[in-house]
Amino acid sequence: MSKRPAVQPALHKVIMVGSGGVGKSALTLQFMYDEFVEDYEPTKADSYRKKILLDGEEVQIDILDTAGQEDYAAIRDNYFRSGEGFLCIFSITEDESFQATQEFREQILRVKNDDNIPFLLVGNKSDLDEKRKVTFQEAQDRANKWGVPYVETSAKTRENVDKVFYDLMREIRARKKDENKTSNGRGKDKNKKKKLKCVIL
Repeated sequence: MSKRPAVQPALHKVIMVGSGGVGKSALTLQFMYDEFVEDYEPTKADSYRKKILLDGEEVQIDILDTAGQEDYAAIRDNYFRSGEGFLCIFSITEDESFQATQEFREQILRVKNDDNIPFLLVGNKSDLDEKRKVTFQEAQDRANKWGVPYVETSAKTRENVDKVFYDLMREIRARKKDENKTSNGRGKDKNKKKKLKCVIL
C-alpha cells in the first residue's frame, strides 16, 4: 500500500503550426487515433491529450492543433507562449506553405524570446512525391540554417508520424532536464539572469 502517491506523468506541450491545408490536423489525428482524415475542416484550435510511453517512461502529450484564429495575433501569441515544443509543418506539394514556415519560426522566437526552443521542421504529404514542389534538400538547408531537425511525413501512410512527435518530446524532455539542473544548483545565477533580462527589455 505504500505506493499510494502516484507521480503524475510529465506533461509535454506540443503546438502544431503551419499554413492551412498542410495536414496539421491529419497528422494530429493520425497520431492520436491511428486514422487518416483527409478533409478535416478545422474551425477552432483543438487540444488533444494522450498518455504514451516515451523510452519506457510514461508521459502525457498535450497537442494544440492551431487553426483559423492565427489571424488574431494575441490569441496566436498566447498559444505560442504556452507551448514547450513546436512542429512547424508545410506541405511538400506547396511552396507557399514552405515559405510561410519562416514567418512562423520568427513569431515563435519573438514570443518565446529564445532561439533554442524544441522545434522540428516537418514536410508533410511525402506520399505525393510526384507533386513535390519543395525539394528535400531545400527544406533540409532551411532546417540546418535554423539548427533544427527536418523530417518528412505522410499522415496518409503514417510515415514518420510517430517519429516527429516522439523526437520533439525527447527534445522537450532534454530541455526540461537542463532547466532543472540550472535552477537546482545555482540559485544565485538565476537572479542574475532575471536582472539581465530586465535590462534587455
